[in-house]
Amino acid sequence: MSKDILILGAGESGVGAAKLALTLGHTPFVSDAGEGKAVFLAELDAEGIRYEVGGHNPGVWPKVKTVVKSPGIPEDDTIVEDLRDSGVEVISEIEYASRHYSGKVIAITGANGKTTTTALIYKILSDAGVNAICVGNIGTSWAREMSERKDSADVVVVETSSFQLDGTTTFKPDVAILLNITPDHLDRYGYSLENYAKSKWRITANQTSDDYLVYNADDEVIADLLKTSGTKAQLMPVSAENTIEESSVGAGLNAANKEEFLIYTHNTKPFNMTIQELALQGKHNLFNSMAAGVTSRILELRNEGIRESLKNFEGIEHRLEYVADVNQIRFINDSKATNVNSVWYALECMDRPLVWIVGGIDKGNDYRDLLPLVKEKVKHMVCLGKDNKKLIKTFSKHVETVHVAETAEEAVRIGYDLGMPNDVVLLSPACASFDLFGSYEERGNKFKQAVRGL
Repeated sequence: MSKDILILGAGESGVGAAKLALTLGHTPFVSDAGEGKAVFLAELDAEGIRYEVGGHNPGVWPKVKTVVKSPGIPEDDTIVEDLRDSGVEVISEIEYASRHYSGKVIAITGANGKTTTTALIYKILSDAGVNAICVGNIGTSWAREMSERKDSADVVVVETSSFQLDGTTTFKPDVAILLNITPDHLDRYGYSLENYAKSKWRITANQTSDDYLVYNADDEVIADLLKTSGTKAQLMPVSAENTIEESSVGAGLNAANKEEFLIYTHNTKPFNMTIQELALQGKHNLFNSMAAGVTSRILELRNEGIRESLKNFEGIEHRLEYVADVNQIRFINDSKATNVNSVWYALECMDRPLVWIVGGIDKGNDYRDLLPLVKEKVKHMVCLGKDNKKLIKTFSKHVETVHVAETAEEAVRIGYDLGMPNDVVLLSPACASFDLFGSYEERGNKFKQAVRGL
């Protein structure tokens, strides 16, 4: 059998897959339609991995049975369709990594809250002394982590996007966590929420009765999927809105004291914690903390350890990240909020008047859901993007002023000039970053750099 493997994309997941292939004794070849980033190409050179950039040239590819596709390449890309038509298996990097891992897998997906919940679970496990790794969309690819570790972790906590799940066939998490399904990346799914939801549901497709699905019991789309698609996994519903009965399993508010939540799992002592004790405040973070708590109880971690970890969690960079107070004006970096629902959560948890920095590449967003919160909380809007027509049309009548910036530094300066003592300048873009920045991380870092330069 040929040990050659083709990898499409020379980014984090592609290079990670190539390095894992090398570790497994396979011969990877990497093809990237773009020019590739120097840092990744240098890694390939150092490992002696062959690659091409500047376009896909099937004429130089090895004959393979399996191709690992980076998540940035759409499923309906001509290259992908041609490969599948020729009988070649095309899979994602998480599918590839999972085939070579034998420990427990905890997988998290959803339109919003993935990174926070992933980090929460990883913190709880680490604080408890569990040999765990945290991989996927949160930063390091699973394949890279496997290729660079001398030992195999007992538990992998993997943040998975719909793009990564699209390329799975045997991926089977021991615990799957589905946080929510709201419109996001609809441009990749024919502008169909149904298609997007089906991709998310793949997280539970291969689960058995030995596995668990932790899911948002308040989400109507998930409720419909449970009815129409079903799952063989044991169900663990989580509600941040409703109470939970003692005879149930999952998590919900305490009927006797709704400032407290309870977690019940099979044949274990119930977990209780007041909402005020949580390090992360806000309704959305309550749900994330509850989901992390349920997962930890499924793994039979100690209640007191879970409580301490949830109390002491320090948050995620670029997600409602406090940057600085400058002359009593607070600056918050929420660059990771690339869809409407993430911005809704950000606006919802703000308790001061806002200067809102918004904009970028629209992903088929319907901004109307934000109107009530914008009317209530936003004084000024600063558009940071190349095409702001849709944003301006939606919100201009509902804020005092609208401004346009072409750089993060300009946006921060405008926000600072508009702000008054006790105001918040909030970068929460609702859009992808690629019109002006290389990534949401670059956008957030430039925002922070500009704030510190005031």
